Amino acid sequence: MSPASPASPASPASPASAATAAGQPPAKQPPAAERVYAHVKQAVLERDYAGGELLTEGELAEAVGVSRTPVREALLRLEVEGLIRLYPKKGALVLPVSAQEIGDVVETRLLVEEHAVRKAVPVPAGLVERLGELLDQQREQAAAGDLAEVAATDRCFHATLVRSSGNEILTRLYDQLRDRQLRMGVAVMHAHPERIAKNIAEHAEILAAVAAGDTDAAVEAVHRHVGSVHLLLRGEVR
Repeated sequence: MSPASPASPASPASPASAATAAGQPPAKQPPAAERVYAHVKQAVLERDYAGGELLTEGELAEAVGVSRTPVREALLRLEVEGLIRLYPKKGALVLPVSAQEIGDVVETRLLVEEHAVRKAVPVPAGLVERLGELLDQQREQAAAGDLAEVAATDRCFHATLVRSSGNEILTRLYDQLRDRQLRMGVAVMHAHPERIAKNIAEHAEILAAVAAGDTDAAVEAVHRHVGSVHLLLRGEVR
């Protein structure tokens, strides 16, 4: 099996030594289990650890530069979040995204985002400008070929629309979809790189409808955009 990670990060003593030499207090690293958790979670969301891949405690401990005890703690946490499944004495299996999960996420997104975009008209102050900034960021990231950043900004674009509704409970509900959205977004872009330009064009359509105060057009643009991603994830469109 291939190594579980790129080269291990620098020893924890390095930044502390540098800070001490510069006359500054040493930087405090996050706890070991938190570092393992962040490492594995990011790798799963960005598909560096693909669905179906088996990760071992030893490989992860070496990758992050920790003992096996914090690795076990981090993996238990990730299992609760539904990203992996633990098999005693074997390792942690990265769970593929299921068709049921895709359908559930898209259905929830449509309910939340279509409601939010209806409430975005009349347009709150600063919303059009912020959406325009995110659209520009996506174009730059796409040009650089950074799929993980494109997916993160894509998700931020939609989350900004949801926050503009002013409904804090709805916003918190939507935030719970974050990890699944990022993972699915990266999956679509890897499988369908031509989709990146189309996503950006569809975001521009949503922005134009919101800026024009056209509620019906904005709702239709959101429905078409999110629905097309659903079809791609289910393999119904190539």
